[in-house]
Amino acid sequence: MYLLELQAQGVKGCSPTVRAALKPGYVVLKPPGALPPLAALASAAFFSDGRGGDAIFAAEGAAKAKIGFTMLGNDQVTYRLVRELGGAGVLQKLNKATTSFEMVSDNASDIGTYLRATVGLPSRSAFEQLFTFNPSQVPSRRPRAVKGGAAAMGVAPTRPSMAHQMPVEAASDVPAAQAKVGELEKELRLSKEIEQLQFQQDGLTRQMDELEAKMKGSEGLRAALKEAEDAVRSAPDTVELGLPADIVHKAQRYQDAIARRDEALAKLGNEPAADEPLVSSGPSVEPLVKNQQFWIGVGLGVLFLVAGTMFSGYGRAIALLDIPAFAFAALTALRHVEEPQGSSTVIRKGGVRAQREKKILDTFDSEVAPVKAAMQKVGVESADELVRSLEQKPLLQQRVEALSRQLQAWEADPANRQVAAEYNKLKRQVDAINQKLTAQGGYIREAREVEREIQRTKESIQKAQGGGGSAPPAPGLPTPPGAASELEDPGPLMMKLAADLFQADVPSLAGMIRDRATQYFTALTDRRYTGLEQDATGAIAALSQGKKLKVAAIPSKDLDLLYLALRLTLVEKYSARSKVPVFLEDTLGVEEAKVPLLSRMLKHLGTLTQVIHISSHPAFPSVADLNGTL
Repeated sequence: MYLLELQAQGVKGCSPTVRAALKPGYVVLKPPGALPPLAALASAAFFSDGRGGDAIFAAEGAAKAKIGFTMLGNDQVTYRLVRELGGAGVLQKLNKATTSFEMVSDNASDIGTYLRATVGLPSRSAFEQLFTFNPSQVPSRRPRAVKGGAAAMGVAPTRPSMAHQMPVEAASDVPAAQAKVGELEKELRLSKEIEQLQFQQDGLTRQMDELEAKMKGSEGLRAALKEAEDAVRSAPDTVELGLPADIVHKAQRYQDAIARRDEALAKLGNEPAADEPLVSSGPSVEPLVKNQQFWIGVGLGVLFLVAGTMFSGYGRAIALLDIPAFAFAALTALRHVEEPQGSSTVIRKGGVRAQREKKILDTFDSEVAPVKAAMQKVGVESADELVRSLEQKPLLQQRVEALSRQLQAWEADPANRQVAAEYNKLKRQVDAINQKLTAQGGYIREAREVEREIQRTKESIQKAQGGGGSAPPAPGLPTPPGAASELEDPGPLMMKLAADLFQADVPSLAGMIRDRATQYFTALTDRRYTGLEQDATGAIAALSQGKKLKVAAIPSKDLDLLYLALRLTLVEKYSARSKVPVFLEDTLGVEEAKVPLLSRMLKHLGTLTQVIHISSHPAFPSVADLNGTL
């Protein structure tokens, strides 16, 4: 998924009104002053429990505080999430047909489930521990595991107690302070109950995510079936269009009809076409009375005949010359008769050719007329396109039937039915927990914070009563400064979360990221270290000058860089599978000399997924794909 836009109003650390366009890649946002907790705010918006705890992010004195994200989900649908800090929220999706947003849900639990199952968010713990970076997360600023104290009892180390950072004054009203301790202990029990419910909710949600992954097979089949059914309804149908039942067969023979027409026309030869004038090709025939040769022959014959009657004796033989003269005239008349007969023959031949050509064309037109009418109705320009269009519906119907059989087979599988039943059961349990959390009312402090206040109150009571020593630390609190301690190994927790995300075991994941994490780490530490190792639990060891150094032997600054290298590697590897926006704040504890190197690393990470970096450092905007302001 990618974030497309960020909108904020009345949010702590931001301008009164913020509207920042975002894009895939490396995005740097400059705050107006101190760094706003945008990563924590994004987590609260994406994973709200509906109890109003996100009100702490509202700016002081703001009449209304809102946060909104527009995002492109893994399903290529645009969504918009809007939350009123301390109030309700709504998830909408864009309807491409109407270009308007439609509501998906306004229930906090349903929104979180939908964002994970459809849009592409991981679980809350994975998002906060792997995809959000801030300086307070580095090991050197984390709680210290105390030897012989809380760590020895198996208690997770926590942030240093405020009781040992600030002086405690004697209580001015001991009974009131003791009453306050009683109220705080009630709040502590409630806080622990809430934390236990939230722990159960996270576990159930993780199981639901796993079941949803198994159920995606049926979701894909259902989506494909719906798409095929829509295609069947939109495909042209011969019955609905009023076309002949054999129109496909006729369209397939369309080219054959054209070939037969062209062949029949070619057989007519080179005779004049039907549209040419049908006249004789010889000269025009003059009337016989205008033929000079005819009249010369006749005149000579008459002359010789008259001359023969005028002579006697042998002179009368001149009359015999009229025979060739009259014969010449007769031949001339005969030739005159033959010429019109030849012209008439040419005219008759042209008429027959025109009739045959017209018959061929009429036969062709009558044969292809249904095909042309069908092409006009369907809206295609060729018979081949008509065949493909009309054959589409039967093929799509076959696909619908095949997908229906697959879906029925999937639903009939007992294992799949059990998955669906288990998912519904877990959802009911999550809904029940949400109801309990909602019934608790507004914001509830963390148990550790309440424990620290109890400890400080008890110390103030002891001082007021004249006690010299401090109260024993509350369960789960760290030993005061001065006790032997060592930095906490961030590897096991981080690798466990990542293993759940990658759906792999910790040793396999460690082998997958080892080489790339080593490259990051050696570059950040100027090659003071040559390698990394992690055991089956994810515990970290660094190789330096042929020695394997555990966390206790690694300087705190180098351990911070090691932690950063592992985080960058995990995000980089996961981005090849799915895109999740990454939030970073400031320089992440990297020393000034390494900031340009860090900026290039983030720029590279931005080529794989979306990186949103909140920082006012001048080294980052110069390499960013997009710069904005908060």
